[in-house]
Amino acid sequence: MNPVRHLRFSLLILVLAIGLGTAGYILIEGWDFLDSLYMTVITLATVGYKEVHDLSTEGKIFTISLIVFGVATIAYAAGSLLQLMVEGQILHMLGRRKLEKRINQMEGHYIICGYGRIGTLISQEFISRPVPFVIVERDQAICDSLAKEGILFVQGDATDDDTLIQAGILRAKGLITAVTSESANVYITLTARGLNPDLFILARSVEEGSEIKLKRAGATKVISPYRIGANRMAWAVLRPSVVDFIDIAVGSESLELQLEEIRVAPTSTLVDKSLVSSDIRRAWGIMIIAIKKSSGAMLFNPESNTTIDAEDILITLGEPPAIRKLEQVACGGTVNA
Repeated sequence: MNPVRHLRFSLLILVLAIGLGTAGYILIEGWDFLDSLYMTVITLATVGYKEVHDLSTEGKIFTISLIVFGVATIAYAAGSLLQLMVEGQILHMLGRRKLEKRINQMEGHYIICGYGRIGTLISQEFISRPVPFVIVERDQAICDSLAKEGILFVQGDATDDDTLIQAGILRAKGLITAVTSESANVYITLTARGLNPDLFILARSVEEGSEIKLKRAGATKVISPYRIGANRMAWAVLRPSVVDFIDIAVGSESLELQLEEIRVAPTSTLVDKSLVSSDIRRAWGIMIIAIKKSSGAMLFNPESNTTIDAEDILITLGEPPAIRKLEQVACGGTVNA
């Protein structure tokens, strides 16, 4: 029996003992309900108050029995309550330490500040990839829910240095601030940039004109969900086929096509090869839509003689299994034919 059921069972026995004691005094001594209940309570509590009325011989025998049974019941109930409190604290401490250990072992992960609607959707997308991440959230109820779901989190204020350090910001690859408060997003961005100057910071813009403030605060990229949503709704009317294609290409559940970016490692066999000689299209049926060069220049619809350099980012479109094979080659590995 778990501690909660122990406690419920002991409380039920205690209520039953009070009820039986009250009924016993009414039947044996003929007292009214209040006097019988009062006598039962002070007897079970062993407080030592004087009896309400003088007891008969039968009443004394009944009182002795009630004391023996009642003290055992109260002791059992107190033990169950103590067990629940102690075990709960121990489990909480062990769970917290295990969580902190897992976070301390993470490197190259993302930190998501705020687990509202935007933060939840981002987390779901990261889980589907999968991409390692840590949630920073101050709301206790949300943190309890995250613990049940097995999602790594740090409870605290994301504008506080210690909270972000606990989330591993010094080892993180990027940070996403998705809280609803514009000022909080600015403060989080300032704090994160101060702690890790090389961190990629994606900030959520709420109010019009806040993009400049967030970039001044150190945000690498600023996105307005409202603007994106409005554009997407307009495209759904003006370019419905384009929207359908994008949904298929970028959807994490898509089994047909996947739009992905792949970084070419210096050790990859693709380095210094042209697109046509790399055989990417013929071998895996993957289209190279664009190439982002290490200089930052973006080549859209590159020609077949375009050379692939180290640290280039290939914007690809193809079937998920083929994309995974290309990722292995781009990272310097090999795949079976």
